[in-house]
Amino acid sequence: MVFKRLMQAMGVGGPSVETVLTNPNCRPGGQLEGQIHVQGGDHPVDVEYVALGLVTRVEVESGDSEYSSTQEFQRQRVTGPFRLESGARHDIPFRFDVPWETPITEIGGQHLHGMTMGLRTELEVARAVDKGDLDPVAVHPLPAQERILGALTQLGFRFTRADVERGRIYGVQQSLPFYQEIEYYPAPQYTRAINQLELTFVATPQQMQVVLELDKRGGLLTEGRDAFGRFTVDYATADRTDWASQLDGWLRQSLQKRGLFF
Repeated sequence: MVFKRLMQAMGVGGPSVETVLTNPNCRPGGQLEGQIHVQGGDHPVDVEYVALGLVTRVEVESGDSEYSSTQEFQRQRVTGPFRLESGARHDIPFRFDVPWETPITEIGGQHLHGMTMGLRTELEVARAVDKGDLDPVAVHPLPAQERILGALTQLGFRFTRADVERGRIYGVQQSLPFYQEIEYYPAPQYTRAINQLELTFVATPQQMQVVLELDKRGGLLTEGRDAFGRFTVDYATADRTDWASQLDGWLRQSLQKRGLFF
């Protein structure tokens, strides 16, 4: 009897959980919908809760080293306590809110190299927490983000990779403890001045901040440094702006001020 109780506490013969997303595609500020199927095992259990968590991989700088960490950044309980009889099935429909600052993982139907995003289901029974596998989630850009990304492609910038950095951007109000960097090789007309462009979106329900970082080339007598630019995009007027022209003008102005362009 003692051995049987020990096996039950360790989860042997306990409940199993399967999460099925209606659609794994979403946008920042949207929702994920689906059902969680909890299947009873060979003995009844008291489930304390079932929760969902949105998880991504984050790069963390610590001193002179850097490492990757899996971070949950949005959590939602979908049930309170309930009794699950042996062999019984408990189905839980859910709607999960996706934060506005959620990093994007897809551009133009292509997955961004370096990005990982998933929805994890967590079940607690008798103080033992079972964190299930990640169900992959694809986060597509907002229409305003698509316009900025399309403008960079139009100018000739080429996507290289993306990652998520733990920390905060100076002068930008963030609700999450990290931010995404989408990295590009420079367009041909900028290659004499910069090595790389990094783009960050920080979105809210009404508008978003766009942060650009230029990794500038150094010459024989000068040291390469980074230049930052930041502007606000209102969703209501984003479709009436020539973003390719706007970005080109900002880049030229920024580089000319430093004597690095034309």
